Amino acid sequence: MGSDTLVADATDRRREQRGWYFYDWACSVYSTSVLTVFLGPYLTSVAEEAADADGYVHPLGIPVRAGSFFAYSVSLSVIVAVVLMPLVGAAADRKGRKKPLLAVTAYTGAAATLGMFFLGGDRYLLGGALLIVANASQAVSMMLYNAYLPQIAGPEERDAVSSRGWAFGYAAGSIVLVVDLVLYLAHDSFGVSESTAVRICLASAGLWWGGFTLIPLLRLRDRPPAPHARASAPGLRQFAATIRDMRRHRLTLAFLLAYLIYNDGIQTVISQASVYGSEELGLSQSTLITAVLLVQVLAVAGALGMGRLARTYGAKRTILGSLAAWTLTLGAGYFLPAGNPVGFFLLAAAIGMVLGGSQALSRSLFSHLVPPGKEAEYFSAYEMSDRGMSWLGPLLFGVTYQLTGSYRDAIISLVVFFVVGFVLLARVPVRRAIGDAGNPVPEKI
Repeated sequence: MGSDTLVADATDRRREQRGWYFYDWACSVYSTSVLTVFLGPYLTSVAEEAADADGYVHPLGIPVRAGSFFAYSVSLSVIVAVVLMPLVGAAADRKGRKKPLLAVTAYTGAAATLGMFFLGGDRYLLGGALLIVANASQAVSMMLYNAYLPQIAGPEERDAVSSRGWAFGYAAGSIVLVVDLVLYLAHDSFGVSESTAVRICLASAGLWWGGFTLIPLLRLRDRPPAPHARASAPGLRQFAATIRDMRRHRLTLAFLLAYLIYNDGIQTVISQASVYGSEELGLSQSTLITAVLLVQVLAVAGALGMGRLARTYGAKRTILGSLAAWTLTLGAGYFLPAGNPVGFFLLAAAIGMVLGGSQALSRSLFSHLVPPGKEAEYFSAYEMSDRGMSWLGPLLFGVTYQLTGSYRDAIISLVVFFVVGFVLLARVPVRRAIGDAGNPVPEKI
């Protein structure tokens, strides 16, 4: 009877894990097709269409260089997410009902993405508003999704489960990008304009996101709330309460600070790479799509490969190695000559090999540092810098461009995030941090 119960529990856990993978499959298409490939250059062109003779648009009467509007919109979306995530995370832990909140946030983001079909002409304000809603919704939904990891995977399997989730996401991004590339390059054959083809690609990401979200909603299950889960407060007050609680786990807070800094750099590179390629390097949209497709394909192998490296060297050392690789890649990107697609493809290949593993291992490592019963609350703070939701990196990128007019200066300014993040992570004693959080310490970490 006991063995039958163990087998049933293991089967249920594997079923939940497979369902969990599919949320990455669902929403990663938004991150890839919308945020990374199409929306940056397209929204920038829409803003340029609406700009005055000096190249400025004036949202709410504020002069903004058209080339910086997309980066500023990404930053503003994070401010919205910062208010929402701690509130939603604490409510999820207190009520033990992550799944309904996951459904609401996922379908809000999918609907906003679907609405991007109507972005055209000089409607840059509409594009900015939809971007803010979609980004903030994805941030909150990913926080809830990540909070399931310590509940569905034991300590020794967490690196592998997290890496598979990222691999699912990058595989989905690759499949949809192939379809997008066919539509974009052969738009005349399909009887649509280039602008319409881009808007179809944007909207289809919303349909994909909403459709595949049904799988995790059917397979994931809610757990009873922890007895000590506290009532939630208004957004920023709740965030302050979460940080105060983290002060009792100073090593967890130290890791989170390092992660927020280096992942801010990662996400800014992802969200601004297509703008850099189109505006500074003069590369065509088809070249950019092909490069991002290359990133997606190699990121699948990179996520799984770095997961295996973590079994030998531990997650912390593997992440530190990836941060060194990110720094070298940005330096190479600064010197990349304009109009050189081969060099850009090599850069994309380097990013792909470290991208998935950096994020997957960071997520699994943090899951070990979260006190039991506070998964969603702690992951709300973690998620603030995840998957293009960072605010400081895009802000630095936008301000640097606004001051210098050079995208090369803007891209190299991001090196600071990787250097500072490396130093801070190297100083965190993760084995002691896991013990202090009240969790079992894996053999390799």
